[in-house]
Amino acid sequence: MIRPLIKQVEDQYLRKEPLTFEIGDTVEVHQRILEGDKERIQRFDGVVIARRGGGTREKFTVRRIVSGEGVERTFPYHSPKIAKIEVKRHGKVRRAKLFFLRDRIGKATKLVERVDRAEKEAARAMKSEAKAKAKDKA
Repeated sequence: MIRPLIKQVEDQYLRKEPLTFEIGDTVEVHQRILEGDKERIQRFDGVVIARRGGGTREKFTVRRIVSGEGVERTFPYHSPKIAKIEVKRHGKVRRAKLFFLRDRIGKATKLVERVDRAEKEAARAMKSEAKAKAKDKA
């Protein structure tokens, strides 16, 4: 009986447009920062290594390397302070949590880029069109 009430209260605080990113993606998180009466946007870019929780309690962790030192930040998914999230790259991963990246240094922290089927097919179509145009000109 209580759960529907909790859901009803939480629903009003959920984000209207969901953020679309996955584990292993390299993202740029734009967060609103209040300094006195001024508001500015601060960026934090890195690899999403974890996502946990559900509903209003959902959080995600982003990791990056700064001056050779690993820095992780956990953001609430539904926070109004998060202005937007830009996905820079899609990483190819086989795990839900990428905590193994904490032990790695340098190039070993790089994830292989994932290319979706639709993107692959679009690239193939463009190549075949270019070849057909080249043949027509010749």
